[in-house]
Amino acid sequence: MTVMRLLGFRNLFFAQTLSLLGTQITLLALPLAALLLLDASAAQVSLLAAAEYAPILLFGLPAGAWVERMRKRPVLLVSDAARAIALGAVPVAYLLDALTLPLLFAVAFVVGLGTLFFDVAQMSYLPVLLSEDQLADGNAKLEGSRSFAQLAGPSAGGALVQLVTAPVAILVDALSYVGSFFLLLFVKGRDTATPEAERQGLGREIGEGVRFVLGHPVLRPLALADAAANFAFAAVLALQVVFAADDLHLGATAIGVVLAVGNAGGLVGAVLSGKLSERLPAGPLLIGSIVLFTVGAALLPLAWDAWTFGLGLFVVYLGVVVYNVVSVTMRQLATPERLLGRMNATLRFIEWGTLPLGAVIGGLLVAPLGIRTVLWLAAGVCALSVLPPLLSPVRSLKNHDLQEVPA
Repeated sequence: MTVMRLLGFRNLFFAQTLSLLGTQITLLALPLAALLLLDASAAQVSLLAAAEYAPILLFGLPAGAWVERMRKRPVLLVSDAARAIALGAVPVAYLLDALTLPLLFAVAFVVGLGTLFFDVAQMSYLPVLLSEDQLADGNAKLEGSRSFAQLAGPSAGGALVQLVTAPVAILVDALSYVGSFFLLLFVKGRDTATPEAERQGLGREIGEGVRFVLGHPVLRPLALADAAANFAFAAVLALQVVFAADDLHLGATAIGVVLAVGNAGGLVGAVLSGKLSERLPAGPLLIGSIVLFTVGAALLPLAWDAWTFGLGLFVVYLGVVVYNVVSVTMRQLATPERLLGRMNATLRFIEWGTLPLGAVIGGLLVAPLGIRTVLWLAAGVCALSVLPPLLSPVRSLKNHDLQEVPA
């Protein structure tokens, strides 16, 4: 790796860490703002989560083609700027006594839109900054960054909400995106857009990306597994604060600590994933990680206090991060560079498109079934997510096969 590419990856790593740290604060602060300041119901909090995921359904497929037509770093910069401005509106509205649920829905939507374009551009940019044999390690480091943020962010967010109110905690997230913006200014790498002569029209380009993913013997089962798991996790993420506050009777600081304990599992998963990828076949490792996060999901409705809830989340994130490192590396190695943006966007649409559905359905089922029953249903859907890779060529993939994934 050249010095410039190394510095580029380093700055991308720190930019992601900073923005994700703020994001994890908002993950707790935004629903608490709705609950504590606006007296929102469980269904309304779930709709708030759905609003953040809605851009995936609306713009998920064209996002990949759009990103491929542009240089990646400007997309990252605009995404950070948009999220910072949107989140900054919350404390301003609070000071003006104008904070409402519709405003929070709008903020969540803009944040989700920025996250969609940031993630598609970042995953397409990473293979430019790293060589093929460095991708697994690079993805592990980025997942480690995510897990660190998930570990530190909720506890900091809980303390901030407790001490200085939810709007001020959200302001911290806005500032984190500003910091990420300035770090990204120093990311250097071969940043190219698809030449105009090679463009086929937006519809044809989107169709090519969809056909590539759905026709691929490895990408297709990964997409189906993610779609099922994300449907389940959306319900959990939308309801975890409500469950902790209403059923377990935890305060904001305690909820933050619980989420941090759970997210420590992700940090452990990031540390272990590189070594596990070297020692275990990729396919069985991926299937084993699904089994692991399913066990964690089944522990959640059994929780009776802060620590048992944190334990379930710990096991969930341990499995999820190992899965993410292995599956993202598979995708990047299986896809030609010219299709990376459309591949990532198509997978985001299929996988993350189930997030708003899971959040809304989970929230609506709380009243008739109870929140613990909804968590049990989520665990059952997680269990079903193992079937697509188990019944496909993924199950027999070895590490060296990743260089020769069939197209």
